[in-house]
Amino acid sequence: MSTPRARRTPPPSGLIIVDKPSDWTSHDVVGKMRGIAGTRKVGHAGTLDPMATGVLVIGVEKATRLLGHLALTEKVYEATIRLGVTTNTDDAEGEVIATAAGHVTDDQVHKGVAALTGEIMQVPPQVSAIKVDGQRAYKRARAGEEVELAARPVTIHAFEVGEIRRGPETVDLDAVITCSSGTYIRALARDLGASLGVGGHLTRLRRTRVGPYGIEAARTIEDLSRECVIMPMADAVAAAFPRRDVGEDEARLVAHGGRLRAAGLGPGPIGVFGPDGTLLALAEERGGTARPLVVFVS
Repeated sequence: MSTPRARRTPPPSGLIIVDKPSDWTSHDVVGKMRGIAGTRKVGHAGTLDPMATGVLVIGVEKATRLLGHLALTEKVYEATIRLGVTTNTDDAEGEVIATAAGHVTDDQVHKGVAALTGEIMQVPPQVSAIKVDGQRAYKRARAGEEVELAARPVTIHAFEVGEIRRGPETVDLDAVITCSSGTYIRALARDLGASLGVGGHLTRLRRTRVGPYGIEAARTIEDLSRECVIMPMADAVAAAFPRRDVGEDEARLVAHGGRLRAAGLGPGPIGVFGPDGTLLALAEERGGTARPLVVFVS
């Protein structure tokens, strides 16, 4: 006669800031963190390509309900772009489809970068996770289809060029890029190379910040295997969103999904906290009222 398996105590709800290793997919990290944290309720905000490293925000338990809101925030990347070589994926993992002597001047590089700074329309890479007629674009592209993706508005807040290194036929440039969510850095590399007439692709990418969560707070998979550090939800929300503290009566109202009078904190999301500091909800302000988007207590 078998004995019932003891239930494992679920971990506290919160965020884990992972320093994603190269050659891991974001889904790989989620799978690993399920084992480390001891729960199936794990998700991530903002996919990183396998080649990329750096900040991947992981939500555990109730914090998975935060992730869709965190994904819509500003991000910072360190990148290396190679001019003179074009690939079919716009990065170093693809096949070379064209080469051209990358003899461009520093001035030309800076002018090309300036043209890709600010509010721009960007066509995502063909090998991307965007759905086309219900199927991921990368699946269609790898099946040999010519995938046409519509340009989308993105904002490049800063595109700062660092060291420029010249080889016999190529030019490598390091850059730090601050951008809106939805920006493809490999598409920036592609478009910079195209604008200079030599082609280009991404050879290195490291994300150093997602919203307020920086690389200094990130931990490697190895570190987390030894000690799983979870940022409490209240701390995570207070760092990412405007904060509103309410009294007992308003706290009870929010806990049941009720609306509050707007406090003039902007459209949201806004973190709503009870009198004892408990995170109650995320809310948005519209038409003079604050409506809960997600309620974390009941």
